[in-house]
Amino acid sequence: MFERLKNTRVLVIGGSSGIGEATAALALKEGAQVTIAARSQLKLEAALQRLPTGARAVVLDVVDATAVAAFFAQHDAWDYVVLAGSSTRVGSVRELPLDDAQAAMQNKFWGAYHVGRYAQFCTGGSLVFVSGVFSIRPSKAAVLQGAINAAVESLARGLALELAPLVRVNTVSPSTTATPLWERLGEAGRAHKFATMSARLPVGTVAQPADIAEAIWAVALNRFATGSTVLVDGGDALV
Repeated sequence: MFERLKNTRVLVIGGSSGIGEATAALALKEGAQVTIAARSQLKLEAALQRLPTGARAVVLDVVDATAVAAFFAQHDAWDYVVLAGSSTRVGSVRELPLDDAQAAMQNKFWGAYHVGRYAQFCTGGSLVFVSGVFSIRPSKAAVLQGAINAAVESLARGLALELAPLVRVNTVSPSTTATPLWERLGEAGRAHKFATMSARLPVGTVAQPADIAEAIWAVALNRFATGSTVLVDGGDALV
């Protein structure tokens, strides 16, 4: 399906679990040379055990601009870079502690900004960010997440102009996806969350990480796609 990935250089930041891991797994199956990056060495090592053979792993915190600059300076240019999102604390504007709110902006928006600033690409390269449906369907319990996702999408559109024609830049926007992120709710809470979302969404189920990974590669490989935000939300924005 994605044969053009064969022998290409792929970097998946946030590749130690969830959507990022699924994105890396698909690329590996198609013959790409894949490096996964994340903050946690332990999570990276665990991911390497689950992924098809051949993946490399490197510790990288995209919040640290100096570290991001050094990483890209030390590596050859990439054909594809995917930033698969980050975990942020959720809460209403009036209740979420300001330190948590500022950390969320650092993690997701400024992390994307640092990657956009420093990443080195081969000619015809592709950069894909992952945002989220709250950018167009706000939630009163997660106002900041909607604002950050919208900012990431706007950043991608601007970078699509700034980096053209060398690099295409796009965003994939999912809804609730069955990733380890939801383990924080406990088994019963996770099951309730997924059941509630499945009942609400037009497709009748929540996404699996592979569903989002397929969309990431579809837009990354489409040579006529840049500045796009692709909704893969099961109809969440409609209801």
